[in-house]
Amino acid sequence: MEARAAIVRAEIAPGIFAAPVPNLIPESSMDSSFLTSIVPLLAVFAIMYFLLIRPQQQKMKEHRKMVDAVGRGDTVVTAGGIVGKVAKPVKPEDTEITVEIADNVQIKVVKGTLSEVRPKNTPAND
Repeated sequence: MEARAAIVRAEIAPGIFAAPVPNLIPESSMDSSFLTSIVPLLAVFAIMYFLLIRPQQQKMKEHRKMVDAVGRGDTVVTAGGIVGKVAKPVKPEDTEITVEIADNVQIKVVKGTLSEVRPKNTPAND
């Protein structure tokens, strides 16, 4: 009868008579909500890198090669739309080049402002 009474008491007030159950699953140091919030941020950064940053770096690299390869006689187009021929030999350390835009009219142009370089003897698109 006492066994029956103990069962009834355990059903009525399980917290009083029940021993604490040890937690067999170790708690993780990282919360799952932290992972679910960081993964989308990493995905957005990866998308931005491959769609915007990397192509821009490639374009800058090509532009730098083009500007470094400028030589005398090349036809150049500046960012302002001026078209002319390089009049004087260009040294690699020069930051400016001399461009002839008409007969006996020469201007100095910063190399970085060149938007297009056409090699010698390239016909215009008329």
